[in-house]
Amino acid sequence: MKVSKHIRVDVFFTPLELDEMYLKDKNIVVIDVLRSSASIATALQNGAKEIIPVSNIESAVKISGSLFGDVTLRAGERNSKMIDGFNLGNSPAEFAQDIVKGKSIIFMTTNGSGAILKGRYAKNLVVASFVNLSAVISFLKTLVEDFVIICAGAENNFCIEDAVCAGKIIEGLKKEIDHPLILNDAGSAAVALNKHHGRSILKMLRSSEHGKYLLEIGFDKDLKVCGEIDSIHILPQLMGNVLRISKPVGISSG
Repeated sequence: MKVSKHIRVDVFFTPLELDEMYLKDKNIVVIDVLRSSASIATALQNGAKEIIPVSNIESAVKISGSLFGDVTLRAGERNSKMIDGFNLGNSPAEFAQDIVKGKSIIFMTTNGSGAILKGRYAKNLVVASFVNLSAVISFLKTLVEDFVIICAGAENNFCIEDAVCAGKIIEGLKKEIDHPLILNDAGSAAVALNKHHGRSILKMLRSSEHGKYLLEIGFDKDLKVCGEIDSIHILPQLMGNVLRISKPVGISSG
């Protein structure tokens, strides 16, 4: 593998400006702190066979109809609330081992699943959050290649929690490798936001726009779960059209 003298890191605060062809064959990190990233990682850690991201409810229904019902769950949310007719919402607490072990989970959320699908033709795509920070940094340390961080945002708007997480990934990687990181402006802004807000993640989550909404509708515990650094030690990676626990670096996910 060719190792460049520097590693370029491009951060995008929403997926809106991106298209699938721009992202083709790139290394991608998708962040959706509240709450898709944590839910995906929790499900896989608790034994889910795979997560199948879809972009809309119609796709979720169509795919689930072609799979065996007793080994398939539909999970997702609209406006942070579970979709009617689905088995699970988007709270990490719902993905308990006795519910998800051995199951294929069709996953549709307002922001996270769409951001993942934009990167479906990536060379490598992994899902990141505070909960699996070290696993993400370890992956990127081994990769030693340029990569793109996509913040899922909220309906194509900026979310501070995703940006802070991006900054924390960049700062963590800087400490682990000798190669200099070349950042775009959004990457530099993410690092600055992490320096200001990264020391008290739960406080930041509670004061964020989306965090306040989750508090209002009764998901206080989810903020604590999503803000806990390195509570999960696996890395979700897109393999074909499904997310599974990461395989060794350098093997194409196509």
